[in-house]
Amino acid sequence: MDWVMFGKALILGVVEGLTEFLPISSTGHLIIVGQLLGFNDAKGKVFEIVIQTGAMLAVVWEYRERFTRVLAGLASDPAARRFAINIAVAFLPAALLGLAFGSAIKRHLFQAVPVALAFIVGGLIILWVERRPRRVTVESVDDMTWKDALKVGIAQAFALIPGTSRSGATIIGGMLFGLSRRAATEFSFFLAVPTLVAAGAYDLYKHRALLDSGDLGVFSAGGAAAFMSAFLCVRWLLRYIATHDFSIFAWYRIVFGVVVLATGYTGLVNWSQ
Repeated sequence: MDWVMFGKALILGVVEGLTEFLPISSTGHLIIVGQLLGFNDAKGKVFEIVIQTGAMLAVVWEYRERFTRVLAGLASDPAARRFAINIAVAFLPAALLGLAFGSAIKRHLFQAVPVALAFIVGGLIILWVERRPRRVTVESVDDMTWKDALKVGIAQAFALIPGTSRSGATIIGGMLFGLSRRAATEFSFFLAVPTLVAAGAYDLYKHRALLDSGDLGVFSAGGAAAFMSAFLCVRWLLRYIATHDFSIFAWYRIVFGVVVLATGYTGLVNWSQ
């Protein structure tokens, strides 16, 4: 086994798991860290699909009872049907725009400097939302209507821009549209499942020629690392937001973005590769 590659897989898996559900952009971190580790080629992009799936499975496991209850009640439980419809409605905007513009976005924006700029802008938006007066109209995910879900789905579409953060767009967008902090965060978790499954399946199909049984060990290690770190992160975040806001993540984004721009400007790191 290539132990250097194994180590890179573990690092990227942990990075994915820790950043997928925080409002700090997992894609942005993977682009930056992948370039630093020299694991940002075509095979590295396939690896990202695997570790994103591992992180998504952590949410499925954490909320397994709820997902099971919804699936079992689709035919008879109005609350289960409403939940499923809300997820489907919220999923559509990003799915449709991703199909239309995904290739162009990846071609032009999946680079360190645009990601760093998105980090900074996203951080400033989080600070603005946290400081403006808010009126909560939706306390729980179960209280959401399809209109609430559509608004969150439109917010998620902004996450097609790398560095924006899918979870950040849905959580902060949800709060902006009247969801409580916990409702916005939990709905972001639930919405991640179809979003990551669909995006992963589509990208995996496009890059199926790069799949190799020899990569199974490295990919499995990265997926397991992403699952464990994401599982711990989801549980921690729900406890954290009970008594804190998201300002710390905003400042982290701003500092991270400035560091990337500064190291590129001074020539310390060549982010143009």
